[in-house]
Amino acid sequence: MSKSSYFKSKISIVLLPVFLSLLIACKSNGIETVCKKPNILFILVDDLGYHDLSVTGSTFYETPNVDKLAAEGVMFTNGYAASRVCSPSRASIMTGKFTARHGITDWIGAKAGEDWRARNRHDKLLPANYVMQLPKDDITIAEAFKEQGYKTFFAGKWHLGDKGAYPEDHGFDINIAGIDAGSPRGGFFSPWNNPKLQNKEKGENLTLRLANETADFIAKHKDSTFFAFLSFYAVHAPVQTTQEKWVKYRNKADSMGVADSGYKMERVLPIRRVQDNPVYGGLVETMDDAVGIVLKALKDNGVDDNTIVVFTSDNGGVASGDNYATSNLPLRGGKGYQWEGGIKEPFFIKVPWLKNIKSTEVPVISTDLYPTLLDLANLPLKTNQHLDGMSLKPLLEGEGFDSNRPLFWHYPHYGNQGGEPSSIIQKDGWKLIHYWEDGREELFRLPSEEKDNQNVISQHTETAKNLSIELMTWLKEVNANYTTTDSEFDANKRKKYLQNIINQKFPNLEKQRQEVLSPDFKPNEDWWGSQAIVD
Repeated sequence: MSKSSYFKSKISIVLLPVFLSLLIACKSNGIETVCKKPNILFILVDDLGYHDLSVTGSTFYETPNVDKLAAEGVMFTNGYAASRVCSPSRASIMTGKFTARHGITDWIGAKAGEDWRARNRHDKLLPANYVMQLPKDDITIAEAFKEQGYKTFFAGKWHLGDKGAYPEDHGFDINIAGIDAGSPRGGFFSPWNNPKLQNKEKGENLTLRLANETADFIAKHKDSTFFAFLSFYAVHAPVQTTQEKWVKYRNKADSMGVADSGYKMERVLPIRRVQDNPVYGGLVETMDDAVGIVLKALKDNGVDDNTIVVFTSDNGGVASGDNYATSNLPLRGGKGYQWEGGIKEPFFIKVPWLKNIKSTEVPVISTDLYPTLLDLANLPLKTNQHLDGMSLKPLLEGEGFDSNRPLFWHYPHYGNQGGEPSSIIQKDGWKLIHYWEDGREELFRLPSEEKDNQNVISQHTETAKNLSIELMTWLKEVNANYTTTDSEFDANKRKKYLQNIINQKFPNLEKQRQEVLSPDFKPNEDWWGSQAIVD
C-alpha cells in the first residue's frame, strides 16, 4: 500500500464515526434507505399562556400557523414549564435540570436577600439568593448537538447571563439578538437597542425580523444539519402592535361584547378575567405570523420532512403585574403564580415521520425536551446532564412511558405578578404546594383545569403528608436555596401596601382597559414606531 493510500485509509477510519453520526436509518414503503440526521427547530415564545392560542381554546386571539403546527404534530395537553418565570425556565430547557438543581430560581436581575426591601412591599420573607448566569459546567442542549456535527443557531431572547455567558458561550455558533435583557430594549419596532441585532429599517418589527433571520439561516444550511433555536421576545412586555392589528382586535372585542369589568382581586394583586386586550391580540398574531415564516422556510428549502419542530412557552400568560395582558381562565393565576396558570403551557412536538398519536394527557415538562431531541435524532443521551428530563420518544412512538414520575418546582421568591414563595410536587395526578411564609400547604387533583381551584387537602391528609415528605426530601438532596425571615417585617406597613393596591391599582387598571378599547385610542404619534418613516 502506498503512503498516499495508507493515509487516505486512516483518514477514512477517523472520519467514519463523524459521518455515521450525521446519518439516520429511515424506512419508506418497507425499503431501508439512508438520510441525514434530522434538523431541529425549537420555537420558544415568551410569556405565552396556555389559552393564548386558538388551538388551546382562545376565541379572541387568532393563531392559524401555530394551530396548523399543533395539528401536524403531537399536542401535550398537560405540558409544563419548569418555572413560573423566564430565566429559570430557560435554564432548565438548556440544561435538562429542575430549577432547584441548577440554582437559577428567579428571573436574572430580580432583587434578593436584603436588597428586596428596596421594593417597599413589606413582605414577611427575604427571597433566596440565586445563580445569576447559566453555569459553565453544564453541557447545554446546543453543545450536545454541536459536538455531534450540528450547526447551531440562536435568535431572540436569552436572559441567562451577561457578556461571557451569552449563547455563543454555551454552544451556539450564531447568536442573533441574544443578550442579558429579558425584554426588547427599545420595544418591538426598530430602532431597538440591541448590540447583537443591527437596525436596518425604521419601524421594522422585531418578531418578524427574528423569524426572517431564522429563515435565512435555514436556507443557508439546508444541505447541512442544523439545530435552530428561535426564542421570541414576544409576547413579553412592552405590549405593542400596529394600528391595523389593534383595529382588527378592537372591533372583534366590540363584536363579542365588552365585559363591564375585566379584573378581580387575587390574593395580592388584581388579575385579568377576560381576553379582550386588542394590543395584546395584535402582538400574539404577529408572533403567529412569524411562526408561519419559519415553517414556510422549512418547506421552501425542502427540509420540512426531516425537521423536528418544538413549540412551547417559558411560563404562563401575564394576567397580573407587568401589563395584565391576558386571562388564563379556567386555569388559576398566570405568570409568577404557583397555580396551573403560571406553569401549564402550550407544548407541541412535530416529528414528521411519526404519526402514532395526535395528543396525550401524560404530564410532561420542558426539561424532557433535551433528552427527547437527542433520542429522536438517534444521538447518545447525556444522562449525567439532563438529570430531571425523560425522553418522550417512547411516548411519541406510542409505547410505554412513566406517567406517574414526580415533577418538582421551586420558587423561593415573591413574583412581580403576585405569586408567593413556594415549592411544588406533582405526582400521580396530585399537586401539592408548600408555602414558605407560614408552612401551609394546598393539595389539588389534576389534570382537570377547573379542579386547580379546589384545595382538597382536608379530605386527603395522608396523600398530602406523603407528597410533602417527598418534596422536602428532594429539595434537601439537590441543596436548594431557601427564603429567610425578614427581621424588619412590619405587619401594619404590609396591610397599608395591600390596601393601596385595592384602592388605587384596581380602579386604574379598569380605566386603562377601557381606554385601549375606545375607538379613538392612540398610544403615540407613530404607534410605538411601527409607522416610522424610512429615511
